[in-house]
Amino acid sequence: MSDKPNFLFFITDQQRADWLGCAGHPVVRTPNIDSIAAEGTLFNDFHVALPVCMPNRASLMTGRMPSVHGLRYNGCLLPKRARTFVDVLAAGGYATASIGKSHLQPFTDKPPLRGRDTTDRLIPEAWASDGVVYTMEEPSSFSGDTVSPFEVPYYGFEHVDMVTGHGDQCGGQYGQWFRETVPNWQALHDPANEIAHNYTCPQAYRTPIPEEKYPTTWVADRAIDYLEGRVDQDDPFFAFVSFPDPHHPFNPPGRYWDMYGPDAFSVDLPYEAHENPIPPMQHASEMWQAGKMPPIPQMPFRADDQHIREAMALTAGMITMIDDQIGRVVQSLKASGQYDNTVIIFTSDHGDYLGDFNMMLKGPLQLPSITRVPMIWSDPKTRAARRTAAMASTIDLSASVLERAGLEPYNGMQGRSFLAALDGTTAHRREVLIEHNDGGPRMGFKKAARVRTLRDQKWRFSVFAGETWGELYDLEADPRETRNLWDDPAYAKDKAELSLRLVEHLTFQMDESPRATRLA
Repeated sequence: MSDKPNFLFFITDQQRADWLGCAGHPVVRTPNIDSIAAEGTLFNDFHVALPVCMPNRASLMTGRMPSVHGLRYNGCLLPKRARTFVDVLAAGGYATASIGKSHLQPFTDKPPLRGRDTTDRLIPEAWASDGVVYTMEEPSSFSGDTVSPFEVPYYGFEHVDMVTGHGDQCGGQYGQWFRETVPNWQALHDPANEIAHNYTCPQAYRTPIPEEKYPTTWVADRAIDYLEGRVDQDDPFFAFVSFPDPHHPFNPPGRYWDMYGPDAFSVDLPYEAHENPIPPMQHASEMWQAGKMPPIPQMPFRADDQHIREAMALTAGMITMIDDQIGRVVQSLKASGQYDNTVIIFTSDHGDYLGDFNMMLKGPLQLPSITRVPMIWSDPKTRAARRTAAMASTIDLSASVLERAGLEPYNGMQGRSFLAALDGTTAHRREVLIEHNDGGPRMGFKKAARVRTLRDQKWRFSVFAGETWGELYDLEADPRETRNLWDDPAYAKDKAELSLRLVEHLTFQMDESPRATRLA
C-alpha cells in the first residue's frame, strides 16, 4: 500500500448544506453520509465560488475563481489548456478517475437562449481559437448504442465513466449503457409511459425507470467497479464520484418517489417574511401571480407552498437514494481493504432555494441556500467526529487535497488549504468572495446579471452591476436575511467599509499565471 492516501471524493448536484441528517435536517434520512461525518470534520460555513454547476465545478478543479479560469457561466467551457489539481495528482503518481457528471464542457448541442451573434464580425472574439474541439460531453460523442471508451486524459483524469444531463434520461456513457442493456429503453423514455401520480409541482415526473437502471445507481456501480479494480495496484488513487441528482427535474425512481410525503415538510421562510424584497424577487412574484413560468426549466421561479412541499419530498427521495448508493461504495472501499488509507470527501456544487422566500432552483439571488453547500472531510489520520465554523470556499478544495497528498500546487491557484482548520479550533478565511454571472437577462434584469458578494460571519453584501440597488444583511441580527439594509442610512458606514473590502478582493482577480520569464 502506498504511503500517500487515496481520495474518494463524492459530489452531488444542487444540494443545500442543511439537507443532511448530520446537518440537523429533521426529516431527510442520510445515515451513510452521516457516518462519514461521524468520522470526519463537518464544515458549517462552506461556500461556493459561484452557485451554478459549470463555473463552480471548474473552480473546484482549478482552485481559481470563474472570473480567472474563464468558465464564467453555464454554456461556456474550461479550456483544455487549463491546469487542474487532478493534473498535479496524476503527475505525482496518482491514478485518477472521474465517475459520473463532469460538466466542464457543455453537454447539450443547443444554442444559447439569448446572446449576440458575433459570426458576422471579421474578428468575432477577443481570444483566438485554440483549435480544440470542445464537444466531448455533447450527445454526438455518445451516439452509439454500446458503451464506447472516453478519450483520456480529460482535465487530468485517466479514467472516465461519463454521465451528462439530469433526471432519468441522462446521456453520456450512461446513456449508451442504458440503450445497450435495457431492451425497452425507448418505452421507458417515452413521457406517455410516466407512472400516474397526483403531484402538480412543476418538473415532478414519476419515471418508469427502475432503481437499478437509474443514473444514481449506475454511478455507484461504476465507482465500485473502479475500487475493486484498484485492490492489487500499488499507486494511490483519486476517485471523483459525481451524482447528477438531486438536481431538478424531481423524479426519484421506485420506492424513493413516495418515501417522503409533502406533509412532512413546511415552508418556514415564505416570501412575505422578507420586509423589502429586491426587484428580481418582486419580478418572480409578479410572474407567479400572473400564472407565468420561465421560458426554460433551468430558470428560478416562485412557487406556492404545496408545490414547494412536493418538491421537497421528491428532493428528499433523491438525496436518500444517493445516500444509499454512497453506503454501497464505502462498503466496497472497506471490503477492498483500502478504507484505512483513504480520505473521504463529500460536498455539492451549489444549493437550491427550495422554498426560501417561496423561490425554487437557483439564480442571481445570492441566498445562503444556494451559496452554502455541505462539506465533510473524513481523514484516516483521525477518523473523529468534529465540526468547524471555519469559513472556506470551493476553491480551497484543490489546495487541501494537494497538501494532503504532499504535492505542491501550480502557480496561479487562488485556493488555500484548510487542513489546519480540520480540528475545529482554527479559523481559515475571514470572508469569502462569491461571483455570479448570467448568460442573458432574466428575472427582470435588462442585461445579464453580474453579481459580486462578500460574506463573512456578520455581513452578506451583494453588488449588482449597473443597478442602483443592492443587498446588505446583518447576519447576527437577521440570520435568515429578511431585512435588506442597503438603503438604511444607519448602515452607510458599514456599507462603505464592505465596499472597500469587496474592491480589494476584486483587485486580486487577476490571472497570476504564467509568471514573467524576463525582467522586462
